[in-house]
Amino acid sequence: MGVPAESVDDEGGEETSAARSMRVAAALARKGGDEFAKPGRLVEVRFVKGQSLSLTASRLLALMILTAGGDAWQDTTHRMRKSDIRRGHKGNERIVDMLEELHRTLFAEDDKSWRGKRATKRFNLIQASWEEVEDNDKETGWIEWQFTPDARRLIQESETYAVMNRQAVLGFRSAYALKLYEEGALRLHRRQPVWKVDMVGLRAALGIDPDKYADFAQLRRKVLTVAKAEIDQLAHFTVEWQEIRRGRAVIEIEFRFVSKDAPAQIATVDELERHSKGRKARRDDTVEKVVASDSPLPHSPTVDGADVANVLKKVTAALVSSDAASSSGTELWARFPRGRLHFGATEEAAREIGVRYGGGWDVDMIAEAYRDNMGARLNTLSGTKLEKSWKGWCEAFFNRRGRP
Repeated sequence: MGVPAESVDDEGGEETSAARSMRVAAALARKGGDEFAKPGRLVEVRFVKGQSLSLTASRLLALMILTAGGDAWQDTTHRMRKSDIRRGHKGNERIVDMLEELHRTLFAEDDKSWRGKRATKRFNLIQASWEEVEDNDKETGWIEWQFTPDARRLIQESETYAVMNRQAVLGFRSAYALKLYEEGALRLHRRQPVWKVDMVGLRAALGIDPDKYADFAQLRRKVLTVAKAEIDQLAHFTVEWQEIRRGRAVIEIEFRFVSKDAPAQIATVDELERHSKGRKARRDDTVEKVVASDSPLPHSPTVDGADVANVLKKVTAALVSSDAASSSGTELWARFPRGRLHFGATEEAAREIGVRYGGGWDVDMIAEAYRDNMGARLNTLSGTKLEKSWKGWCEAFFNRRGRP
């Protein structure tokens, strides 16, 4: 990416470099919220033939990277609560399974042998882990881990990165969808947001077993179509692909990733905040609609005016609390700035996003187009939804027009 690395001194006085991906990870960690950066070298590292990570283990690895933040490249231990992993599961046996899977899964990269010959290097990402064993209370406890020297090297060398959303990562139900989401997030802001890969490379990247989906029609139906449906619903971008053939055989696939526009970004934020139950039905548009009826519900208890007032108070309080929580504890995004993005905290926050994701276009011009596109809907947005909508518009503006 052509960005100089920052230099820090380690305990031995030797100079090491924190690559751009780690600087971005540290900045996102300071900001808080659900976004985090996964180093590009970790996204692109391939599975050893015949191996892959399950969906739950892939999620755990993502949470480990999120938790480590800008220190992931350091030779140190990292820790997180088990409750941050379980997402409501009562037992901890699945955490044990996930940790052991991460320990035994091998990854591969092209390297040189001691004779300078082409070679394949195989390695793990997790060097050691500790899990607290509770006697009585299974709802508490921590895990601790160390990344291997090879993992830290890949992290340290990564000048590229994928900005991902924690809620989206935890929302995927297909391991293939999660992996393709990572590949898309890595390439989204490049001049050409595409990933062209042959079939061998696709299987290695997504961890598709060599014996599965030998027929491409099966792979398209079981892997690509499922992954696209989930990504289009949960990610801040959409994915399309083109199949490149030699004769009748598909030899390569070209994926193209496109940022969602502002209304689609809002719909995605809404979906991530909803319960995962019924998500597939909403995606397939098969959710049953409740039709209002003039007939009273059978066996429904009567409610007097005082009870109704109390219920309304509780509902209003819950909505206010939810809205405050969704705004990430900040009032910066109470409304979108009405004038030029030059003065005040809100304007500066909006300008920072415009500069980062607008591809070099004049930020005030992007903001004016955003206001025109949103119209009256802009008055209904605040907090996280407004911030993500503005970010999505900047990304889409850049993707449609290219660089100025």
